[in-house]
Amino acid sequence: MSEVALLRRQIEMECEAMRQAMSGFRVAASHDIITNRYNSIGGLQEQLAAIVGEQEAAKIAVEVYIQAIG
Repeated sequence: MSEVALLRRQIEMECEAMRQAMSGFRVAASHDIITNRYNSIGGLQEQLAAIVGEQEAAKIAVEVYIQAIG
């Protein structure tokens, strides 16, 4: 698996965890969880940007987010 594919998969997993936190039974605690997930996605996006450039990294992150969150 390429590094880009690996980072994309990690972003997918973070988005899925965020989606679950937003709809789960722990809504009161979800703000911190969601904030941490966003921060993690930002770090992964920065790693992607070093490989594919900022614009492409942002495109990938947004595509994954839309697929996971809607």
